Amino acid sequence: MKKVWQECIECHSTYYADIIKYRCDCGGLLEVRMDLESLGDVSWDKFRSRKFNVWRYFELLPFEGYNRVVSLDEGGTPLYKCEKLADWLGARDLYVKYEGMNPTGSFKDRGMCIGITKALKLGAKGVACASTGNTAASLAAYSAKAGIPCIVMVPKQAVALGKLFQAMLYGAKVVRLEGTFDEALNLVWKVAEEVGAYLLNSINPWRLEGQKTVAFETVDQLGRVPGYVALPVGNCGNIAAAWKGFREMEAVGLINERPSMVGIQSEGASPFVDLVKEGLATLKPVEKPSTIASAIRIGRPVNWKKALLAVKESDGLVAKVSDNEIIEAQRMLASLEGIGVEPAAAASVAGVKKLIESGDMDANDTIVCICTGSMLKDPSPELIKGLESIDVMPNPELVRNLFAYLLSRRS
Repeated sequence: MKKVWQECIECHSTYYADIIKYRCDCGGLLEVRMDLESLGDVSWDKFRSRKFNVWRYFELLPFEGYNRVVSLDEGGTPLYKCEKLADWLGARDLYVKYEGMNPTGSFKDRGMCIGITKALKLGAKGVACASTGNTAASLAAYSAKAGIPCIVMVPKQAVALGKLFQAMLYGAKVVRLEGTFDEALNLVWKVAEEVGAYLLNSINPWRLEGQKTVAFETVDQLGRVPGYVALPVGNCGNIAAAWKGFREMEAVGLINERPSMVGIQSEGASPFVDLVKEGLATLKPVEKPSTIASAIRIGRPVNWKKALLAVKESDGLVAKVSDNEIIEAQRMLASLEGIGVEPAAAASVAGVKKLIESGDMDANDTIVCICTGSMLKDPSPELIKGLESIDVMPNPELVRNLFAYLLSRRS
């Protein structure tokens, strides 16, 4: 029988698995822990005998059985070897793990299947979150699948229409706040506890248990541990979750080395990168974060202490990139490799380019960029500038000459 509990990453106080807590009594962040000796047989052969999705790695997930598992067949996303993009970056061996192939188009589905499954186990009467868009869309879909009420709060001026539409279509009650994501999270956190809704932002340690499976899949597909794993950083949960996945694989003997974790933020919302670069003792929030990458437009990331451990323990790297660098990376990934990602997802590629150029990253090592969401998530008008179409009259000769000219330019 699996032994599972919750433990503070700071004072190491422990709590039962089925107690609803989002922080330790000391104020520290909680992490789901398992007695790894209680997991039974854990092997790649066993995993690979199952369908390729999040639940393939069931022994490493904090549940006893499959009863009432809530799933939309999340995970199992492609890992692309990107040779042309590698040439552009100056890298030798580059891969993109494309999380936009998850059911709602982002990596959030990995965590939400676990979070909603836990909500049902706890008997929650409803679920809630604050969101810049992707969390809202994912929570709405999984709560619809589970048949429980869902409330999402989003900043009124800062959510891509595609993500807002998803949440509404899946049936969530959408509340738009005149304020920032950080203000929304503070409000939802306070009110959810008072009304009995289960909070499913990444402050909830159970959600990160699903997100750690991106590490399992990366090694499963690649057949080895990469030198670097680069991720966009917003609320700091995903880089922490992926690092937890690598730690656990090493602890149970599935791997014998670890990658360096690489966290990338936008210049207009970079409190975590500033913390690491400046060697600060605590996070200095950005009160008015601003970036075209709406999914990482977060100024006060709640999981920064977990992310800091991930970077320090892995001898990792951080970097911040401009909006122009993000857009350039997004366009190059699409035009060179046929992989369309939203701006936040392209931040990992932009950051790798900057770190290679600065000499901080070994360009000869294997690099995996986690690209977190689909390009259809955030089709901002700003992203279309410079990509205008060509208008033409219905004249065969004119069209023939135009096509010939365009083909000659392409070659």
